[in-house]
Amino acid sequence: MKNSLLLTTVLSCLTACGSAVPLQAQSPRQQPPRIPFAEVLRREDANGDGKVTKAEFKAAVRLFERLDRNDDGVLTREDFAIGERPNANRPGANRPGANRSAVPDDVTVLRDVVFGRGGGRDLTMHLVLPKEPSDKPLPLYVWVHGGGWQGGTKEGGVRQVVPLVRRGFVGATIEYRLTGEAPFPAQIEDCKCAIRYLRAQASKYNLDVDRIAVGGSSAGGHLVALLGTSGGVEDLEGSGGWADQSSRVQAVVDLYGPTDFKTFVTTPGYERHNQDGSPESKLLGGGEVLNKPEGIKQVNPITYVDQDDPPFLIIHGSDDRTVPPNQSELMHQALRAAKVESTLHVIDGAGHGGPKFSEPKIRQMQIDFLVRTFEVGGAN
Repeated sequence: MKNSLLLTTVLSCLTACGSAVPLQAQSPRQQPPRIPFAEVLRREDANGDGKVTKAEFKAAVRLFERLDRNDDGVLTREDFAIGERPNANRPGANRPGANRSAVPDDVTVLRDVVFGRGGGRDLTMHLVLPKEPSDKPLPLYVWVHGGGWQGGTKEGGVRQVVPLVRRGFVGATIEYRLTGEAPFPAQIEDCKCAIRYLRAQASKYNLDVDRIAVGGSSAGGHLVALLGTSGGVEDLEGSGGWADQSSRVQAVVDLYGPTDFKTFVTTPGYERHNQDGSPESKLLGGGEVLNKPEGIKQVNPITYVDQDDPPFLIIHGSDDRTVPPNQSELMHQALRAAKVESTLHVIDGAGHGGPKFSEPKIRQMQIDFLVRTFEVGGAN
C-alpha cells in the first residue's frame, strides 16, 4: 500500500507539471518529479531522522535514483533544492544512468578519463580544469563520493571541486568499486590507483604532484582519511596500474567519515550497523561486524596514523544518526597524538550531511583550509 501511495503521488505531480509520459517510460536521470520533500519524509523516513536511505525507500529503486540528485545514496532536503539541470545538448546527457549537473562556463570537464583497472574493468574519473591555462603547475583536489560504499557515483563530485578550481586548483572526481562488486580493500585500492595515475600524468594536466588534496563525505570521508594515513602501506595499494608512482596525499578534508567500526557498532543507538547486511558488514565481506576483528583493523584509518601524515580538516554533525560523531573525534585525537595538524569542527544540530553542510561558512572553511595549506593565496 505504501508503495502504491508514493507512486500515485509522484504520478500526480508529474501530471500537474504537464508531463503525460508514464513513469516507466522516462529515462531514470531525466528531471526528477516535483514531489515535496516533506511528502517523501512522511511516507519513507522510517526512523524519523530527517532523511531517507535506499534501504528505507519502499518505492521503485529507479525513482530513488532520480530523486537522489547528488548521488550520495541518501535523500535529504539538499536533493530537492538542487536547481541545476543537465545540458540536454551534450552527447550522452540523456543516456540511462547519466546524472550530470550543468557545468559552469569558467571550467572545462574531461569526462570518463580511464585511470586504471579494477576487477578486470576500466576505472574512470572526471577531471575539472580551469578554462584559462596556468603558466605553473597547479595543486589538485580529488573528490571521493559517499553512499555507504554500496552506492553513489562520481557525478556529484563535479560541483564539489568547482569552487577549488576557481581558486587555482585542478579538480578530479573518481569512481571506485562498490561492495556489490567487491569487498574491501578494493575501494581504497581504486582510490590509490587514481592518485598514482594523476601523478603519472602530472605534465599532461599541469599538476603539482607535491600538492594533492583529497576530500569526501561519509564513506568517501572514510576513504580519504585512509588515503591520508596509509601512504606507503603496500597491502592497500592494489594492482590497478602506475605502480612506480606514490599514492600519498598532502591534505585531507574528511566529512563525517566512519573510522573505528568496533566503537561505531557498539555506540548506543548505532548497534544496527553490526548486523549482517549493514553497509559496514558488506564492506568487510558480510557477517556481523564484530566477528571481523582483522577487517575492522584493516579498514580503520587510525590504524595507520603516524607523524608523517598530512593535515586534516574533519567536519561532523552533532546529531548525525548514521555515523556517530565519536568516529571523527577518535580520528582527530589519534592525529593530534601523533603531532599531525588536525582541525575538528562539529556542526551543532547537523545530521548526516544535509543543508547545514551547504552553508557558506562551512564550504568556505574547506576552501580556506586547502588554499592555506597549499599556499595558493589568501582565502576570501
